[in-house]
Amino acid sequence: MAFNRGSLRDPPSPSFSEPFKPTMRAPGILLLGLVFAPCGWILDLTSTVAPNWRTIHNISGHPPDLVLHQGIWDICRSFTESRDVLCNHEDKEYFDNQIIEIARRMMVASLIVTLVGLGLTTIGTHCWTGKPRRPVAGLGGLLIFSSGVLAIIPVAWYHHILAYINSPSSDIRVGYCIILGYTGGITEVLGGAVMVGGLFQCRCWRKRAGGGELALGRSRRHSHPQPKGDEPSESAKRSRAKSVPYSVDLLIEERNFRRGKAPKSASHTL
Repeated sequence: MAFNRGSLRDPPSPSFSEPFKPTMRAPGILLLGLVFAPCGWILDLTSTVAPNWRTIHNISGHPPDLVLHQGIWDICRSFTESRDVLCNHEDKEYFDNQIIEIARRMMVASLIVTLVGLGLTTIGTHCWTGKPRRPVAGLGGLLIFSSGVLAIIPVAWYHHILAYINSPSSDIRVGYCIILGYTGGITEVLGGAVMVGGLFQCRCWRKRAGGGELALGRSRRHSHPQPKGDEPSESAKRSRAKSVPYSVDLLIEERNFRRGKAPKSASHTL
């Protein structure tokens, strides 16, 4: 049985010439922005659809328990005692106000821009892949920030001229849609700002991680120098002897035994 000494060589040691490339993940602050944006969108949607931008009480010539709920799309009448609600109330003079038309367009535009921004941010982050697309995610964050501003402007304008819009009574109160509009717009602004800030954090983290891994690779190369020439080092010889179960002499004696020759140790004893 032929014995190949070359088979006893150690496997090639791993090379540390190339730095390790860590898997890029979306930072937590970016994911926080992805949570803020849908929450703000839901609040803005409720504020847009619900007919409660302001409420009017104590209307002359009507029952005292009548409450008029006015929104930008519909007007409802409710009675506090019976809790009956009647919607689709016509009030052409109210809907002809300039603020109503502007609020409709800006709120709808805010909802659409938020959806587009969320789509771009989701595509740009790529939490399940190795490299986020920062320009796409940044554009999505800017759109979400802009949608929050689009929602705050009509809500603040309506709130400012709340008492100056024509009304059948002087008892005018702020509806819950104003609160929801403020909250949703601010949430979207914060979400968009957080996303843009998270992209800068991701870029800084990538630079620090790349420099650290490069320094680690260099230190490993200097701490494990390669042996000069073809002469194996002492550590390689010791590891080779430990990794091989049989030495060369034992293999030769085993071959002689199979051929019918007595081993050297047995001939010396006789």
